[in-house]
Amino acid sequence: MSNLATGNKSPAGAKDIQLRAAEWIAERHESGEWTNEDQAALDAWLAESPAHLLAYWRLDAAWNRTHTLAEARGAASESRARLRLPLFLKIAAVLAAVAILGLASANYALVPHDRVYSTPVGGHETVSFADGSRIELNTDTVLRARMTTDQRIVWLDKGEAYFQVKHDPAHPFIVMAGDHRVTDLGTKFTVRRETGRLQVAVMQGRVWLDETGKAQKSHTPQTAMLTPGDFATATPDSISVTRKSQAQLAGSLSWRHGVLVFKYATLADAVAEFNRYNREQLVIADPGAAKLTIVGTFPTNQVDAFIDAAQTIFGLKVKPRGNEIVISR
Repeated sequence: MSNLATGNKSPAGAKDIQLRAAEWIAERHESGEWTNEDQAALDAWLAESPAHLLAYWRLDAAWNRTHTLAEARGAASESRARLRLPLFLKIAAVLAAVAILGLASANYALVPHDRVYSTPVGGHETVSFADGSRIELNTDTVLRARMTTDQRIVWLDKGEAYFQVKHDPAHPFIVMAGDHRVTDLGTKFTVRRETGRLQVAVMQGRVWLDETGKAQKSHTPQTAMLTPGDFATATPDSISVTRKSQAQLAGSLSWRHGVLVFKYATLADAVAEFNRYNREQLVIADPGAAKLTIVGTFPTNQVDAFIDAAQTIFGLKVKPRGNEIVISR
């Protein structure tokens, strides 16, 4: 059994995590004695923290690329010779190879710059990137993206977006939204940012949700690993996760097709959704009407269709008031 399988947990420091990841990679790639117990120990270490995952994936991907280059240049005999080296020299070889590859890649890196994408109220835009990733921006959304050979980071300043990410272990795709960070682990997901609240829904794969900046200093950092069907709501003080069915998740993405789907939503919630897509705002005048529930599918930009349904089904009154439409009993 590998001597790594019984080791202590990795310290929290970034350098210590990188060294620990290099130990795992050296043992797995350069030893002929990798066992099921070793794999279980590695899996447990990776599950402890997204920092472990990212460090391991980044080093492993770079090591594999460097090893492939060495083979292509006729250095296979040198690779086989490394099998006989002590473990600490194998670790040094991993880190050195990654450093060399990183230096070579830097010569071709693009100068980091942020590109801004935005949609107006009622707007919808799809952005495609060279790596194969796609982002769909919903109504009234502002997003900044930094996509280079070394970084894949976007900042969701406001609004909602649907992400279809091309997975790259060496270059994780990160979404920053206020004091929270969403790290892609190969997935399709939505992120919706509102004042004081962030919502993340996972359709495929996994994402890691955690806190950054000021939020980490004010209390014990909150984290969550999200898998398909998970719906997370993050506030400045907490992260809560609930489960949603495939039908519910599909309904939450109906805006991609220009419609809103309500299944026993309160009239108050339905009005709040409609107001996100239209400059003409709906206002409910009394609490009793706000609690009524509605089922139906409506185009996002057709307020009149929603008002007609409210009048027909519930017998509500509708009265224009400047840039508002007041709904009451």
